[in-house]
Parts: sequence; C-alpha cells; structure tokens
Amino acid sequence: MKTATSRDGTHIAYDKLGEGPPLVLVGGAFNTRTFGPNGGLAPLLAERFTVINYDRRGRGDSTDTAPYAVEREIEDIEVLIEEAGGSAHVFGISSGAALALEAANRGLAIDKLALYEAPFIVDDSRAPVPDDYLRRLEGMVATDRRGDAIRLFMRQGVGLPTVFVAMMRIMPAWSKLKAVAPTVIYDAAIVDVYQKGKPLPSDRWTSVTMPTLVAVGGKSPDWMRNGMRALAGVLPHARHST
Repeated sequence: MKTATSRDGTHIAYDKLGEGPPLVLVGGAFNTRTFGPNGGLAPLLAERFTVINYDRRGRGDSTDTAPYAVEREIEDIEVLIEEAGGSAHVFGISSGAALALEAANRGLAIDKLALYEAPFIVDDSRAPVPDDYLRRLEGMVATDRRGDAIRLFMRQGVGLPTVFVAMMRIMPAWSKLKAVAPTVIYDAAIVDVYQKGKPLPSDRWTSVTMPTLVAVGGKSPDWMRNGMRALAGVLPHARHST
C-alpha cells in the first residue's frame, strides 16, 4: 500500500501494480480497493498497464476531511495522476464512472477514459430518484443510521427490488457495506442531478475530448442501457459498447 496526499490534506491509499501505461481505477458506491469489482480487475489489467487502484476518501485505508465536495474527489484523482507520472488512462465504474467523467471535464491529464454503467436515469424506463432523496440520506448518515442509509440507497438510488434489499442484512458483505455507509452521500451527490428521468445536457461535458469508451452490461436493466447510449451520444469522442 502507498499513500498520496490530496490538496486538502486527505491521505489517499492506493495499490500500484503491473507495468505499462498508467491506469487509475475509480470505484463505485461502497467499493474499496479490495472490496468491489476493481479489486478483481486490477491484477488482470496489470498484465498490460501500471494500475493504480485506490480507496476513495472515507473508505478503506484512506482518510477523510469535511466538508465534502465533488471537487475534493476530483483533486484526489488529480494527485494520483501526478503519482502516476503526470498523465494516465482512467476507468470508472457506476458512480465512479460519473466521478471520472467530471474529472475529465475539469481538464485533468487523462489520456483515455473508460466509463462503465454510470447510473444516469434519462427517461421513463424507471422511476426517477425523489427530490428529497439526498437530503434523507444525509439525515440518516448524520444520525448514524447506517443500515437505513444502505437500504434507501439500494432501493431508490440503485433501483433494486425491495425483497433483495431486505435480504442484504443476512449476507456476509453487510458488515463491509456498513463500514463505508457514510460515503453513500458522496456517490449520491455526484449523480443526483442526472437521476431525474430527463435527457442528458448536450453541452455539459464538452471538455471530455479524449477517446472515451462508454460501456454497459448486456443483462443490465433498460434504464441503465438507455442512460449509457445517451451518454455516448453527448460526448465528443465516445464509443458505446455492450
């Protein structure tokens, strides 16, 4: 494990493995560098890249600094790119894809960008996230109601069926979810404006001019596939893949 110090003094923990062009992996909600998809992707990608797999602030071995702002997480990615040598490819998954997209739009030195299933709701193929959703999450986190925050996030943010969310409490991963539950408000803040069932703005990400892959799983729900097709359509140099 290595650490990098972000602009506000937050220590960002990361693993660096492999050889080749530098590649920063940005995790989604509840993910740490060892818990979640990127933990499995990192050693596979290390066969071709120098992979930087990190704990987003407030998770795993990284510290945190209040107050939260999306800009602080963009600064975290920036310092990791500096650690990588000044420029890097970036891959983001779920809310991490939305975060990586914002980082690219802010002008970070990203050579190529890959985005997997940013949770954008762009039409009526599923219910939009309620207007009070983020406020309710913040209230639950503030009163340490971690289980409630997880359930609200999974049900209204992710759109999982109620019965599946109810079963999560007996799953082995529940304790890991609770450990990082306060950070769900970070994920919600990143994507909230794009979960209202409205078309994506055509002029929002005009600075994302690097080659970009926008990908979605073939068995993912219609709303997710619709969102990723829409995202590829508004980015300057994007390719869509299922």
